[in-house]
Amino acid sequence: MRGERIEAVKNGLQSLVSRLRQDPFALESVHIAIITFDREVKQVLALTSLETLQVPDIVCPESGPTNMGAALEMLLSTSDAEVRLTTTDVKGDWRPLVFLMTDGKPSDLAVYREVTQKVKARNFACVVACAAGAEAHDSFLKELTDTVVHLDTADSATLVSFFQWVSASIGTSNKSVGTVEEMALPDPPKVVHVVV
Repeated sequence: MRGERIEAVKNGLQSLVSRLRQDPFALESVHIAIITFDREVKQVLALTSLETLQVPDIVCPESGPTNMGAALEMLLSTSDAEVRLTTTDVKGDWRPLVFLMTDGKPSDLAVYREVTQKVKARNFACVVACAAGAEAHDSFLKELTDTVVHLDTADSATLVSFFQWVSASIGTSNKSVGTVEEMALPDPPKVVHVVV
């Protein structure tokens, strides 16, 4: 993503953080991490509490590959390092929710297909994949998760609506790391189309 689309994502992230900060429970329990993927895969925000979070500046190249498989590999390694599991001495974190957004398709398809199986084997509360815009390919995202949504456009209003839905989804998440039940998501807004 670049240009107007990435600016819309930044606005959507700001909206997400603002909405979540209005929820006292979220202030105490929500942590957010952000991984970007293009020709490089970067964790631009390590798992950070909502209270102290500053939305980072996200810069994308003008063109290049979409290394989605490498991004999912980084997701697995960072969640191993940053998400606390419950032990006899320490209460663990809530099960993570994963929201993946792309306006294209994976360039590293072999890596992507291999790592999707590892992501499915993890105990994430929910994995939601969002295809943003006409160039995004739903079929690859369906290989990762059954919860795929499509945005016809990736303009600011549509992305803010998407991030408001993400905020509502986070608000319904109350599954600890030890449970295996699937999380029920709230109904998405009209601009967010569920792919079946």
